[in-house]
Amino acid sequence: MKLYKLLSFCFVLATLTSCTLTENIYVNDNGTGKFSVDMDGSSLMAMAGEQLGPDAKKNIDSTFTFKQLFEEKKDSIAKLSPEAQKELKKLENFVVNTKMNGEKKEFLMTLSTDFKNVNELQDALQSLSALQKLEGGANNSTPFAKGLGDNNSKLSYTYDGKKFTRKAVIDKAKLAAKAKDSVQDMSKMIFASSTYTIKYHFPKRIKKVSNPNALFSEDRKSITIQYPFTDYMENPDKLNFDVEFEK
Repeated sequence: MKLYKLLSFCFVLATLTSCTLTENIYVNDNGTGKFSVDMDGSSLMAMAGEQLGPDAKKNIDSTFTFKQLFEEKKDSIAKLSPEAQKELKKLENFVVNTKMNGEKKEFLMTLSTDFKNVNELQDALQSLSALQKLEGGANNSTPFAKGLGDNNSKLSYTYDGKKFTRKAVIDKAKLAAKAKDSVQDMSKMIFASSTYTIKYHFPKRIKKVSNPNALFSEDRKSITIQYPFTDYMENPDKLNFDVEFEK
C-alpha cells in the first residue's frame, strides 16, 4: 500500500469512531526531547468488523516519515500555495507508525518527532490540516484531520527549566467562519465520546500544576491530564496550564 493511501486509510479509520488520543512530551535535562500523538482506534476494529472491507483485514506494521510521503506527492505539493507548502514542511521530520491487526482487533497510529527545544513544536498539529490540500482540497478532508489538525487556535509551548507552559490562543475570526462548517459539525458528533489525554514527562520534580485535575507520577516528574475531545476542538484554551518545578 502506497504511503499516501495508507495514511488516508488510517485517517478514515480514525474518523469513523471514537478514539483515544494521547499527546506526549518528554523533556530532557538539556531542553531537547520527543513529542508524539498516539491514536488508538481499536474500538472501531472490534465493532465494525467486516464493514471496513479487505484493507482492514490486512496486518500492517508500517513506519515512514512525512518527508518520504511528500517525496511521493511532490508534484501535487508543487501546485500548492507557498503558505501551504510552508505548513507541510513543518511536518517533514514527523514519523508515522501504524499497527493494525484484524485478528486482534487492534488499530494504533503514532505521529512523533524529536525536538531541540519545545518552541519548535508551535502549531505542529495544526499543520496536519494542510494535508487535506494534497488530494482535491477541503472537500476531501476527513473530520479527523479537520478536528485534530485545526481546532481554531494557535498552540505554543515554552520551557526554561523553571516553568513549562502550554498555551492555545483562540482565533475568534476563524472560529466564527467555521461555525457553519458541516465537516466540523460531523467532527463534533464523531468525537463526542472521545478523549484527549496529555502526558508530559520532565527531568525535574514538579512543584505544582495550574490544572487541579493533573495526576502526578510517583516520582512527581510526570503528569497526566484527561479532557473530553470536544474541549480540544471547541474550547482549546481549557487545555492551557503551567507547570512549576522544584528548585
